[in-house]
Amino acid sequence: MTASLVALILLLFTAFASGGRTKLDWRTEYSDSSDGICNLMVVTQGYTCEEHRVTTKDGYILSMQRIPTGRTGGGNNGGAKPPVLLQHGLMSDAMTWLSNSPAESLGFILADNGFDVWLASVRGTTYSTGHTSLTPDDPEYWNWSWDELVAYDLPSTFQYVYNQTGHKLHYVGHSLGTLMAFGAFSRNEVSDIVRSAALLSPIAYMGQMPSPLARAAADSFIAEDLYWLGLNEFDPGGGAASKLVAEVCTKINCTDLESVITGPNCCMNTSKSNLDHQQPTATKNMVHLAQMIRRGTIAMYDYDDEGENKKHYGQSSPPEYNITSIPNNLPIFLGYGGKDLLSDVNDVQTLIDTLSDHDPDKIVLQYTEEYAHLDFVYGINAKEVVYNPLIAFFNLN
Repeated sequence: MTASLVALILLLFTAFASGGRTKLDWRTEYSDSSDGICNLMVVTQGYTCEEHRVTTKDGYILSMQRIPTGRTGGGNNGGAKPPVLLQHGLMSDAMTWLSNSPAESLGFILADNGFDVWLASVRGTTYSTGHTSLTPDDPEYWNWSWDELVAYDLPSTFQYVYNQTGHKLHYVGHSLGTLMAFGAFSRNEVSDIVRSAALLSPIAYMGQMPSPLARAAADSFIAEDLYWLGLNEFDPGGGAASKLVAEVCTKINCTDLESVITGPNCCMNTSKSNLDHQQPTATKNMVHLAQMIRRGTIAMYDYDDEGENKKHYGQSSPPEYNITSIPNNLPIFLGYGGKDLLSDVNDVQTLIDTLSDHDPDKIVLQYTEEYAHLDFVYGINAKEVVYNPLIAFFNLN
């Protein structure tokens, strides 16, 4: 995300980091389930893994993986293990939770601690490119923002896991995955089947984001220009993204673009790149995030036209998501870092203030001074710093 294009900036960053992979690569590289996340990332580590598919009400076919048990065995005991759904952030997919060693990756750690682990990837990512009638080559396929992730993707994956297990879900979201949760919880989309929620690097209010690169990108309104010119898909390795990166980097030092965007991550494994599996998204999604950053509000997508807004919403301006309508008794764990330039501490404080009427016994705040945005999912010490407290939170709920 970015300041008025923090969204776009993050995708600029990912375009820079991904090394120019083509559309053909990401659409066909893992089209066969034998090359899916289970076989590539989970079975190779000695875990049982199942590939699942869920179709949203608007026709997108999403990939999900299930790790029903840890390496010590024990099975799923007829569904007795508490299910937990993990939702990745912007420009990523379910591999987020499996990228480090089993001792360092939350997906494996939860399985080894007795949870029935489910991993989701949103529409448009490598493993979730399917649709009942469209292909990624159709402009309409990319006609969505995070509003649709709230209204369709998250409820569909929640309901699928609930139907499969018969139990209410724990939830873990990172970055955009937290915004999806705030939106869904505020609309009571899944309130009857969610057990608790752990939200890492929470994204809700973004108006105080301090990144100078984000602010520079925001002022240029690049994403809006691209969208109205017909660039509906934003491919991290595509030509347009690469050109944008080159343009921005003529004005700003991009030597360490990751730190400029996400903050100085303290604890990631420096022997490998965590940025070599970047995912496409809808440019409309980036525009939506940019609107939020400029305005400091959490509202639905603004068509910047009263007639279009009335057509979609029945009013001249887009409706806001009411965070205060999140059920007060929903157990919430908020993990945020002092060095995070995307989930800035001041924006997080605005979120905390908005939740001031939440049952104080149902909200846990964990602040880690040295952590930036990516440390929460890629930090080699995240088990001790974040995941052990998170598991203790789940066990109490």
